[in-house]
Amino acid sequence: MHFLLTNDDGYEAPGLAALATAISALPGVRVSIVAPEDEQSMCGHGVTTRRALHVRERGADRWSVTGMPADCVRIALYALNLKPDWVISGVNAGGNLGQDIVISGTLSAAREAAYHGIAAMAFSHYLIKGIEVDWSRTSEWVHEIIRTLSAERLHDGEFWNVNFPHHPPGPRVMPALVRCYPERQPLNVAYTALGEGSYHYTASYSERPRIPGSDVDVCFGGQIAVSRLKL
Repeated sequence: MHFLLTNDDGYEAPGLAALATAISALPGVRVSIVAPEDEQSMCGHGVTTRRALHVRERGADRWSVTGMPADCVRIALYALNLKPDWVISGVNAGGNLGQDIVISGTLSAAREAAYHGIAAMAFSHYLIKGIEVDWSRTSEWVHEIIRTLSAERLHDGEFWNVNFPHHPPGPRVMPALVRCYPERQPLNVAYTALGEGSYHYTASYSERPRIPGSDVDVCFGGQIAVSRLKL
């Protein structure tokens, strides 16, 4: 089985390395990576059509692209002529829950794959300030979840969105995997005026509203939030 990996945090991001480690440990797989050269967080489903995209070979089946995550999927399919069975995006450093779904570059890569009829998953890791991320533990969680979700049939236009909670470093026990729906309430939006017509975004992500049973509620409650999304 051929897995194409990408992200929006950039080719050198630790979350992408954790993803590659997790999937490479699966039996009988081929892993290709086509990821942005630099961080492209919160770029939405942007694509590049008015300037050249530069592709740099980084090793066997490894490339970086001067574009956004959806660009990477398109380049992989239509310039590098890769034929993946799955496109996996992440692991993003930060949650992608509720309204984040349309903002996230991580999700755009999975969505782009789904548009082209390819099974896809997006992985993100909610962050709590002051707590270190144990990426090796995250890699173990990814490995187990891919084994579970890849066995379930996705219908046309569907893809998975997985969000990990942020637990302190320590036990390797995987949190419960909870099937849930995206949070419907909007992000709490706030700005601080800087003067001369300038404003700085100051809303707290951790204080966003949460309906019981939503992906925000599940992830913030310490469990793994899994949503089946559809175009």
